[in-house]
Amino acid sequence: MLDNAPRGTICIEDIEIGMIRTLRKVVTDEDIEMFAAVSTDHNPVHLDDDYAQDTIFGGRIAHGMLTAGLISAVIGEQLPGHGTVYLGQSLKFLAPVRPGDMVLTEVEVTEIDNPKRRVTMNTRCLVNGKKVLVGDATVLAPSRKFD
Repeated sequence: MLDNAPRGTICIEDIEIGMIRTLRKVVTDEDIEMFAAVSTDHNPVHLDDDYAQDTIFGGRIAHGMLTAGLISAVIGEQLPGHGTVYLGQSLKFLAPVRPGDMVLTEVEVTEIDNPKRRVTMNTRCLVNGKKVLVGDATVLAPSRKFD
């Protein structure tokens, strides 16, 4: 059998229920500004201190999808890793992420469909131990076998 899986990848044949991978990242002002530029979402709650002070958040917050992007980073780089194809993601935003917050992102395998190469994972982001984002992802995992 030939091995065609990219380096740093956990193939469907090696994935197990309960596997967890994590990423820690401090969300910076620069991250928020770059996300606004790339996404074209210039909502002042993310970019304008004066405006954001008068919102229910009492200050600026990161884009929710910036935080969700950290889930994509874990899936695309660690579990399963390079060659993974996203099929779906549910998201529930529970609390804001602010500039300077350290976000802990966790991805945990909950279901595996080996014949279809599908993996379902519980996804969550936490700040200071508090969940700020939760959801589930379904991906198509790479395989060591040629299709």
